Amino acid sequence: MRSRDHGTAPEGPRDDLKSIRAILPYIWPKDAWSLRARVLLALVLLVLAKVANVAVPMFYKHAVDALNEPKAELLAVPIALLVAYGVLRVLSDAFGELRDAVFTRVAQRAIRLAGLKTFRHLHALSLRFHLDRKTGGVARAVERGTKGIEFLLRFMLFNILPTLIEILMVCGILWQLYGWRFAAVTLLTLAAYIGWTTLITEWRTRFRRAMNDTDSEANTKAIDSLLNFETVKYFGNEDHEVRRFDTALQRYEDAAVKSGGSLALLNIGQGAIIATGVTISMIMAGHGVVDGTMTMGDFVLVNAYLLQMFMPLNFLGFVYREIKRSLTDMETMFQILAENAEVEDSPNAKELNMYEGHVVFDGVTFNYDQRRPILKDVSFSISPGGTVAIVGASGSGKSTISRLLFRFYDITSGMITIDGQDIRDVTQESLRRAIGMVPQDTVLFNDTIYYNIAYGRPEASPAEVEDAARLAHIHDFIMDLPDGYQSTVGERGLKLSGGERQRVAIARTVLKNPQILIFDEATSALDSRTEQGILTAFRDVSENRTTLTIAHRLSTIIESDEILVLSGGAIVERGRHLDLLTADGVYADMWARQQAVAEAERTLWATESMDGVNVTARADP
Repeated sequence: MRSRDHGTAPEGPRDDLKSIRAILPYIWPKDAWSLRARVLLALVLLVLAKVANVAVPMFYKHAVDALNEPKAELLAVPIALLVAYGVLRVLSDAFGELRDAVFTRVAQRAIRLAGLKTFRHLHALSLRFHLDRKTGGVARAVERGTKGIEFLLRFMLFNILPTLIEILMVCGILWQLYGWRFAAVTLLTLAAYIGWTTLITEWRTRFRRAMNDTDSEANTKAIDSLLNFETVKYFGNEDHEVRRFDTALQRYEDAAVKSGGSLALLNIGQGAIIATGVTISMIMAGHGVVDGTMTMGDFVLVNAYLLQMFMPLNFLGFVYREIKRSLTDMETMFQILAENAEVEDSPNAKELNMYEGHVVFDGVTFNYDQRRPILKDVSFSISPGGTVAIVGASGSGKSTISRLLFRFYDITSGMITIDGQDIRDVTQESLRRAIGMVPQDTVLFNDTIYYNIAYGRPEASPAEVEDAARLAHIHDFIMDLPDGYQSTVGERGLKLSGGERQRVAIARTVLKNPQILIFDEATSALDSRTEQGILTAFRDVSENRTTLTIAHRLSTIIESDEILVLSGGAIVERGRHLDLLTADGVYADMWARQQAVAEAERTLWATESMDGVNVTARADP
């Protein structure tokens, strides 16, 4: 048997037994009695198949011996034995096929449950984990890991165990019929085969790991390049991307060549060991026939048993190599499952009870890295139905505040409460259900516009989806499209402009109908005219809702109940718009600079418009 290698796995020691134990629950799932019954039935069919398989050579031996009897018995005994021989071969194959058919449901359910468990766990992991990982590599690891589970479930249970049982049965029969020497040769051959296979396979693992790493690297580079297709085009770097991808493929090619050469060595050694064992046994059987201690049927029986045994033994070598490969492929997936979720519900977490939507940050300190604090003793409150805006330079910690409110991270010290409830004491699901977010960088699913808006509340009716789109000032645009709400938005929503994507995000949040709203520079990609329309929609949507606005354009927050000015992770100013202008501090300086830029833009626009009028006037006869 030959095998090919492909997959992903990290370097480092691996506990194969631990990995095998991890998949046992999928064979014997809790409270799934129908699946357990299938496993038991498959085991019964396995035993029947092996009994029939071991009995086949016995009938073949007696048929051969019968051929040496007087001609009078030729018509009766051999025909009956040969018919029995044929029936047993059919039964052996039939029991094996039925076993596979019965077990298929168990194997497929295992793949499904393992994939779902990993997918759910990936979504449960913190934002920090996903920012530190490459999506292409993680996706490939999960794909290969689930396939590895299917292989292990099927081949460990129905190939390794039954093959070893059959070998022991054959050794026992040979010992009983012809003495210990035949059994000894068989067992020595088996030991040599297993030893060689184990030794070389363990040596080959390093090449396998190198293939896994380079395969993941190539896959990650390809996905990253395609996701950034426009950027590649902007800079004309197609050849650069091809070279990066080819570099990774070359490393994979080198690792694959080494793996293929070591595989050839493994196969040659296995073939030599089997051939040696069979040759020695047949020489011994031949001497027995010459000496008269064995019949021709015995000679045939020994040959049949050896071939019947060593064929699955050869397959056992293939299975062992594939199991090692599967375990290697499963490493990364199990490491993902073992990854600490970091942000988890407390054992006594309760549903968030929303009364008014009163949000309080009390002495909140947070850092991604202890060497670099992000927020320092930040305290503020948003009264029920009130609006608080946060402004500041890039990197001052504005967006971090929204992430902490969503509990994407746990704060280092202090407390965040909603209606007096510490958000660490409520379930994440109920917390996030109560908050709506319109982000600055909107990424949409590669699906229809309808799906992306309805994502805010999947059970919403089409009429509710359209009402949300109207409130976000995007309904008319959608209806002008050839496919209307069924128009696809493309990968990451790139078929839409930045403003259109943000309006879809606004509609999605409106449809969610949360008690608390967060606008994270949500109008940054909109033109001034559209911005005013969206701000009107924001005021309508925010009515009677607690609202946190993170803003770059100060003109969008002048009506806020309170404005917080962040600098270096601390609140350096706070108050209403006019009060902050009167204070003539950081906010007033930001306002003056933005007004100057806006005035320059208005002057430029007016000049260009006047030039256009003059040109038209001169061209008019």
